[in-house]
Amino acid sequence: MSATYRALASVVMLIGFYVVALLQLAAVIALGVWLFSHTTGVITGKLLLPLVVALGAVGVGMWKAIRTKHEPAPGLVLDERAAPRLWATVRELAAAVGTRAPDEIRLVPEVNAAVSEQSRLLGLVGGRRTLYVGLPLLQAMRMDQLRSVLAHELGHYSGRHARLGGVAYRGRLAIGETIERISPRNPVGWVFKGYAMLYLMVDNAASRRQELEADRASVALAGTEAATSALRTLPALDAAWSFYMRRYVESGWSAGLAPDDLFGGFAELLDARRDEIDALRENAPEHEPSRWDTHPPIGVRVAAMTATPPTAAGADDQPARTLLADVAGAGRQLQALVVAHGSRRVLPWPEFVAESVAADVQRQADGIYRATGRFTGTPAPGLPTVLDLVRAGRLGEFAEQFFDGATRKEAAAAFAGPMETLLDNAAVRSGQARWELSWSGPARLVGPGGEPWDLADVAKLAVVPASLDEALARLTELGVDVAGARVVQARASARNADLIGGLANIKIDGREHDMLVLDNGLVLIADPGKAGEGEKRLTALVGSVPVAELAGRHPYLPYEEITSVEVRREVPLKATLTLFDGRTVQMQELMASEFLEKHSRDTLLKVFRRING
Repeated sequence: MSATYRALASVVMLIGFYVVALLQLAAVIALGVWLFSHTTGVITGKLLLPLVVALGAVGVGMWKAIRTKHEPAPGLVLDERAAPRLWATVRELAAAVGTRAPDEIRLVPEVNAAVSEQSRLLGLVGGRRTLYVGLPLLQAMRMDQLRSVLAHELGHYSGRHARLGGVAYRGRLAIGETIERISPRNPVGWVFKGYAMLYLMVDNAASRRQELEADRASVALAGTEAATSALRTLPALDAAWSFYMRRYVESGWSAGLAPDDLFGGFAELLDARRDEIDALRENAPEHEPSRWDTHPPIGVRVAAMTATPPTAAGADDQPARTLLADVAGAGRQLQALVVAHGSRRVLPWPEFVAESVAADVQRQADGIYRATGRFTGTPAPGLPTVLDLVRAGRLGEFAEQFFDGATRKEAAAAFAGPMETLLDNAAVRSGQARWELSWSGPARLVGPGGEPWDLADVAKLAVVPASLDEALARLTELGVDVAGARVVQARASARNADLIGGLANIKIDGREHDMLVLDNGLVLIADPGKAGEGEKRLTALVGSVPVAELAGRHPYLPYEEITSVEVRREVPLKATLTLFDGRTVQMQELMASEFLEKHSRDTLLKVFRRING
């Protein structure tokens, strides 16, 4: 019933969207007639042109929605030879919920499962069905938990959610395309945006009801415990995947490397950190219900599942991965299909981790070396430059910039931490140590024979003038070449940087720019285009390529090169940035400036305050 309601509501709301457009068109025509009778034709045209353009966007949005095909998401198509048990399980569950089995099962990289149906005639005629199963679910779940997930998705079929959901999809697409094409300053757009919010509220409410319906199939076929535990596992697994990508993959990826078995690595992490993932599942935070959510909160869903009459479904703690004949091989095939390695070197996990951690430590060392170069005026700084500061008793003076509020004596002592990073880097560059992969914790620094290397004590000796020679003697015994540890990247880059804001049509030294605000610098894009399209232009720009690549194409100003910022006016922003080399950069926000997101100016001001200390 909810699927029919959702489709009907979508159709009615979509019709209402175009009724609003026709009413506004009539109002524009009436306004045009009145203006033409009281003013000149030129004035009438100038006043009505933005309104006509906005209404034209309605037609474009509808046309694109009609023509757009909802193509299957990329993934590995699993035939019965690759997954005989999975196909048998899916057919069994489909029969139990009273629906036709999918025509295709696709293995996908997401921590999720989903269904789609390429229906026709607003869902009156069924079409080809596709079931999407996330490989991380197969790697992490028990058999009964995965059965509950599959039963839930097949419940969407039996409830006709997937068939009639295409109507809602096209409605969202039509309205989204229309809103995207109307300037935020156009008054016609305000009406359409208000209507779009109403559409989403109605459609999302129907979507939440469908999820609760599908949950009943999950409980009926897998049991309450399996269904509720599977539901709680999903956010924990999603957090584990994010942790895995951030801690194990991204650093090497940005350094031009790629692991040869991306999904196999995640399976290793799951095995090594099972207790941590169990704790995440048990302590997952609940969020409050929202009218903008397409799914009810987990607590609401668990309560509804618990209230459902119990079934005779038994527990099955077999690993769900046994549903695939070769889960490791399927992971490698999936990686070949959905991961674009580009020019990156593909390495086995031990070599990938060794090189990616070494590159990250070198990046940290380079930041310290560049600061040393600015402090001493040395053009090619390195570890010897830092050690010369120690010997001269100037380390505390230099290290103050790294430790807010510390005295010079305290800063010198605290610099033992950064010094250990520099010594680790020197040991790896000397070929005497390497970083060893660990799935249960951070990578370990080990010596030639795999023995642990810990240079913390040597680092403590190296920050004190009186014990510096002893530290150097120990390093020589270990075969560490101090003189060879020098800066590699003489200027900071945007590698590993995160986008935190953006301003369009802002003047930099009197010339208009778009500006991306990263967590470690500013990307300055000269002569970006006319005002009024800045937000749309910035959104398209950051969605096209990684920010590090944009920083390579356009002038990039790292924060570490800015010594101070004088903010003469906050709104609209007017500031002078003073660089370490003595140059200044004038920055001025215009009345026509736009933001990537509404807090971008505030974010930039916080960066300026941090630079000023």
